[in-house]
Amino acid sequence: MSQPPSTVGAAVLAPRPGPIRAVVFDLDGVVVDSSAVMREAFSVAYAEVVGAGPAPFEEYNKHMGRYFPDIMRLMGLPLEMEAPFVRESYRLAHRVPLFPGVRDTLEALHERGVRMAVATGKSGPRARSLLDLLGVLGLFDHVIGSDEVSRPKPAPDIVLRALELLDMPPGVAMMVGDAITDLTSGRDAGVTTVATTWHGGDVTALLAAGPDLVAHKPEELLTHCPAVL
Repeated sequence: MSQPPSTVGAAVLAPRPGPIRAVVFDLDGVVVDSSAVMREAFSVAYAEVVGAGPAPFEEYNKHMGRYFPDIMRLMGLPLEMEAPFVRESYRLAHRVPLFPGVRDTLEALHERGVRMAVATGKSGPRARSLLDLLGVLGLFDHVIGSDEVSRPKPAPDIVLRALELLDMPPGVAMMVGDAITDLTSGRDAGVTTVATTWHGGDVTALLAAGPDLVAHKPEELLTHCPAVL
């Protein structure tokens, strides 16, 4: 008998202290489909700071989920690329959509009383600005950027900070992400980890990282988040 889609390729969950009452989301690739805008912003920043030639966006994409300055260090690129990248990201923000099904899922979780936060590789102000533009900022209790914690993902700090602000223990929370850095951060924070596949990235590598659960559509998250009594 085949497994249901939400558990295909997932590890067996350890017993949890209770039902999921809090969800921490990554932003890019999970809530918003920002890849095209990121590619354009990265290309402009590369041309301005480094010079002519193809911008290595595919390599940049492999580090998705990390803080932009950390990615620059890993790639050996100038940190000066951050300013034009951020400028272009703001300029093009109106072209970033929510993934299909995300708005309905967020609204359903909100109605069920599930507490929600965003823990993103973006800076906090940029993440909050984008979510406000999309009309969903008010559905989240907190939005935390990598510039607002001591150690960004893959360290657990940003997830732990989200739990602190939500006043929720790890045992009733899950981290939803599309990158190995998200899963590592969530696992080390002690929460249930959920890998998403609707972003269309390297799903094979993501599943090999051993998430607790896999979600192929945003609506599948509702299965694990009953109404909070």
